[in-house]
Amino acid sequence: MEIIRKKRVRLKAFDYRGFFRYFVTICTYNKEWVFRNDLLLVGWLTDTLREKSSSLRFKVWAYCFMPDHLHLLIEGKDDNSDSRRFISSYKQSTGFYYKKKTGQPLWQVNYYEHVLRREEDTMSVARYILNNPVRKELVDDFRKYKSLGSFEFDTSAAPNPIL
Repeated sequence: MEIIRKKRVRLKAFDYRGFFRYFVTICTYNKEWVFRNDLLLVGWLTDTLREKSSSLRFKVWAYCFMPDHLHLLIEGKDDNSDSRRFISSYKQSTGFYYKKKTGQPLWQVNYYEHVLRREEDTMSVARYILNNPVRKELVDDFRKYKSLGSFEFDTSAAPNPIL
């Protein structure tokens, strides 16, 4: 009998606490296009993101709800900022209420993250996230896409394209 081992998703020797920055991707369950045209849902998810980031001490430099996934650029505000707890809490609370309303799961079980190195520029990663709908040809100007933003800077004032 073959033993199937799960691939380790988190870094083994890293505790995910502190002033670190993370580029996170959370996919919808079965990669369903949940966010395609549902601005009410995206608005509620954004409000919940704001609440969770505030209570769990995280900056949200950029977020973008693509049809089947969410991109985030987050940064811990203090030594106790725990990114695993933040993402888990966000997914759990939003997933619970979504399933209660629709009968369907919202998120895939896991998520992907990249811990940014010191030399990686926060604004370059934020611009990459905000330009995702342009790269995927959903809009020609990221400012036309209603499901993205930042809690740290005014995205409407940014030039297009922000490269």
